[in-house]
Amino acid sequence: MTGWRSIRLDDVEPIPIEGGQILWQPLRRLLDVGAFGINAFVARNPGDDVVEEHTEEMLGLEEVYVVLAGRATFAFEEETLDAPAGTVVFVRDPALGRHARAEEPQTVVLAVGGPRATAYEPPAWEAERHRVAGDFDAYADELLEALEAWPDHPGMLYVAACAEALAGRDDAAIGHLRRAVGLRPTLAESARTNDDFATLRDRPDWPLG
Repeated sequence: MTGWRSIRLDDVEPIPIEGGQILWQPLRRLLDVGAFGINAFVARNPGDDVVEEHTEEMLGLEEVYVVLAGRATFAFEEETLDAPAGTVVFVRDPALGRHARAEEPQTVVLAVGGPRATAYEPPAWEAERHRVAGDFDAYADELLEALEAWPDHPGMLYVAACAEALAGRDDAAIGHLRRAVGLRPTLAESARTNDDFATLRDRPDWPLG
């Protein structure tokens, strides 16, 4: 069989992310989609996040969310939307904050995204699968590859520093963290309490005092 492929969501092994609250079904990678991003997210319990709070500024993506099962409440900064199964939500502005909370058990949201004016590039956050598996070297390596494309993006630098710290690459982690905080000082507060950096805080070159 060539030219097409199908997959059932029930057959996709989910990957826990966001502290295990959200189950990520990595459809883009499994189907090898190259033109746009597509993933499913499952929240087991009412009140759990099903779409984490974020923007798409880094890649400039427009996004469509489809509630496949259950019910969710979407929040867009000061606006909210009740979204039962069958609801389709289009977020045109990449800079707009978005977030969704499950209102029913086993709420499932399909997310599809891509840039309007440029070619799609797979997002660096998909490296999270290596973190979940405990392969911190692969986690760091994949993020460093992405960092080559966005060398001055503070969020990318910060996450790369987290991965390097987990992989025991302490010197590199300190360097990337220092650069991230220099570009976005508000990251310092997160870094001071982030357990990923626990082994670095006693170093004399720890950049946050």
